[in-house]
Amino acid sequence: MFTGIVETTGKIVQISAAGTNKTFWIESPLSSSFKVDQSVSHDGVCLTVEAIRDKQHKVTAILETLNKTALNTWTENTSVNIERSLQVNSRLDGHFVQGHVDTTAVCDKIENKNGSYEYSFSFPGEHAPLVIEKGSICINGVSLTVFDLKEDSFKVAIIPYTFEHTNFQSLKTGQRVNIEFDMIGKYILRKLSLK
Repeated sequence: MFTGIVETTGKIVQISAAGTNKTFWIESPLSSSFKVDQSVSHDGVCLTVEAIRDKQHKVTAILETLNKTALNTWTENTSVNIERSLQVNSRLDGHFVQGHVDTTAVCDKIENKNGSYEYSFSFPGEHAPLVIEKGSICINGVSLTVFDLKEDSFKVAIIPYTFEHTNFQSLKTGQRVNIEFDMIGKYILRKLSLK
């Protein structure tokens, strides 16, 4: 379980394939403090630390993860948002995030608002019931608030601190991002579907 409050960014330094899986070596300020078997959020995807060397750690994504997320677009030098799992005695500064990506969205527009930034995203319309105006959404592991919601698009506002401390600063239009919808909304929708 995570909060969507990114602790640092890492950089992909090596990628290899084994069958349908992909293995990534990632360098970050936190890598040397990780432990093998630890669950860590990478752009909103919960991955298990498999090995550690110097200031780098190794994770593997299986085919299901690669198909459902934007990890297949990662290349060497890609910047990745990193968050360690939530501790029971921690403040919940974002919202409950499982690290289980629901789908991907496409960044359609980036606007500099002279002090903040607005990002517009389009997403598959079948997920529309899971997004609400002023509700929480997790994009590339970042807890954000939805506004200007349409049937298959929405906007988020990024403050300077978030822009400077996440990979939103390197996000380009046309790029795919990982989306996890609010867990509470998913449970409510599931309950309603069973009536």
